[in-house]
Amino acid sequence: MTTTIDTRRYDLDWLRTLAFGLLILYHIGMYYVADWGWHIKSDVTSTALQDLMILTNPWRMSLIFFISAMALALAQQHSAKLTLLGLRTNRLLVPLLCGMFIVVVPQVYFEALSQQLIEPGYLSFWWQYINPNTALLPEHHSPIGLLTWNHLWFIPYLWCYSAIVLLVAPLLNTLANRLQRVPGSIALLAAMVTLIGAWYFLRQAYPSSHALLDDWYNHAKYFSVFIAGYLFALQANWWQNVISARRWFLTAAVICYSLIIADSNGWFDSIPASFGESVSGRLIVGVVLALNHWGWILALIGYAGRYLNRRTNIIDKDGKLLHYSNTAILPWYMLHQSLIIVFAVWLKALALPVGIEAVLLIVLTCAGCWAGYELVKRFWLSRWLFGLKVKLPILTTATQPLPDNTP
Repeated sequence: MTTTIDTRRYDLDWLRTLAFGLLILYHIGMYYVADWGWHIKSDVTSTALQDLMILTNPWRMSLIFFISAMALALAQQHSAKLTLLGLRTNRLLVPLLCGMFIVVVPQVYFEALSQQLIEPGYLSFWWQYINPNTALLPEHHSPIGLLTWNHLWFIPYLWCYSAIVLLVAPLLNTLANRLQRVPGSIALLAAMVTLIGAWYFLRQAYPSSHALLDDWYNHAKYFSVFIAGYLFALQANWWQNVISARRWFLTAAVICYSLIIADSNGWFDSIPASFGESVSGRLIVGVVLALNHWGWILALIGYAGRYLNRRTNIIDKDGKLLHYSNTAILPWYMLHQSLIIVFAVWLKALALPVGIEAVLLIVLTCAGCWAGYELVKRFWLSRWLFGLKVKLPILTTATQPLPDNTP
């Protein structure tokens, strides 16, 4: 039967928190990993770090889209579609504009400064950055000049996917009802075929750009994941089956990850290159990538459903950590990458041993996110700009006081 869950799914809250925590660590890793370009790079890089980062690289953003769609599916059972769209618009697009004009500026500034493309002077750079007609760094211009969303690309993608899904929600809900008789294995096969098709036909022609308008491979990947998450949340039998089969999904994911790492380290170099370029060779690679992608996502969904679907647990005995993360997660996400870059530039000048520097970078980034959130949550304007709930003060008169229970 289609699920009619009325209680909050704490496992989704925990997964969202853990996924964004991984994202922060991943972006810190981007400063140190060899061969992968980023805004700035450490003088000491590691090739071994790539293997660890490849563990989450293929599926970490898909997991967040999947969870977001599940939450949307459950929310639309109890709220009007336009209400949900209005909430997502206010709590996504406003923070996006705040991020583009204020938060991500240090990323662009220090990247250009490290490449000796600009002269030092943050304020003068910012005035040029927000000017859509600026003549500064013309080779880096988009249709709106130097303005960019950088790591905040997830926000416009999430808003667009949410808007589309809410507009066609009646059709998706009807489809969800018809899928009640479809085994979860068939649904998983369809999801894998969709991902393999996107990888096979679109990845080379449309490499990842995060530019929204021409990012067709990422749209094929993430929007299909979003639709899958929406439909999955409305199928109680699929959800329970994934929880029961969590060990099998984890086993498949580990095997596929091992094959990917073996390939990246040259273990399969003896296989003729012509096989890898053939249709059958590419399809085999596509199957491994798709199973790795969905194996990790469903394993995490399964283990979270088994052990984390409660407000309190062994790592959060009073529920305060989960309550904090539910409200703080968007400001932390908005702030973390700029803080990583600012602190990395400062630490680089100290020439510390790389191990000490990396630990300090993690600690300073988390401390900066915590301090930033503590400041943001105290003022209604900053709360609004960073996507937090805003309660405007209610004006009262001396002659007609409002009752104590007025909402």
